[in-house]
Amino acid sequence: MTFHWLPIIEGIWTNEAFYNEVTLSLARNYFDSVDTQVISDAEVFISVPGSTKLIPFEFNTNTQSYVPARKDEIAEVGVTYQLNVLWDENEYVSSGTLLASPTVDSVTYEYQEERLFRDEGYYIKVYGEIPFEDDNYYRIRVIENDTLKNDRDDYLLFDDTFGLTFFSEGLELNYSFDEGDRIRLELFRLNESSYDYLSQLVNLLFNDGGLFSPPPQNPDTNIMVVEGDSEVLGYFNVSSVLARTIKIEAEED
Repeated sequence: MTFHWLPIIEGIWTNEAFYNEVTLSLARNYFDSVDTQVISDAEVFISVPGSTKLIPFEFNTNTQSYVPARKDEIAEVGVTYQLNVLWDENEYVSSGTLLASPTVDSVTYEYQEERLFRDEGYYIKVYGEIPFEDDNYYRIRVIENDTLKNDRDDYLLFDDTFGLTFFSEGLELNYSFDEGDRIRLELFRLNESSYDYLSQLVNLLFNDGGLFSPPPQNPDTNIMVVEGDSEVLGYFNVSSVLARTIKIEAEED
């Protein structure tokens, strides 16, 4: 490589074309202040193991990422996909299976007065059903008026460690909203490796570098190096997406 930086690969492949992209960049160590450098000259494609199907990606200068050359290509439930990235005499691969989405029955909201550690405002509840016995790894993203909530507290990850009945009973989001707000909720069902990566990322974001904090450590990637001697960072996320949009309107007396 021209620089001694590590490549970072972040790919997402879903059943909705809007989300599908792969970003490649270079990054130095945790303490460097140098801006990241986008990699625009890689060969990127997704394949389906056991078949001849190939889905080529091309670099988009507007998004500074790789997107499918054909916009109608999306992931299908039950199919395993492999990301392939060739760059600077190195080859990187990662795979995941698209799992079926849970069911969302309704999204409601209710005005609540100010309480201890809770602002007054409208609070949203999501009601649904998660009927799966295995592979229960989820993330919820919240977009408020076209702005993604993306701070370290906003990685809403959950699994079935403590059961999943809370979803059918109503999962309340810990955000207060105002009248007129338009909220988009996106529910991702993840593979375990993606869930583990994001969980470790959250732990890293909460690391304050203090005396009793462990040394910062990059999350464990689910991307393998199959050719070349370069290490790699990042992850490949194959995920189903279920989205709902709701507008907060004043309650009638």
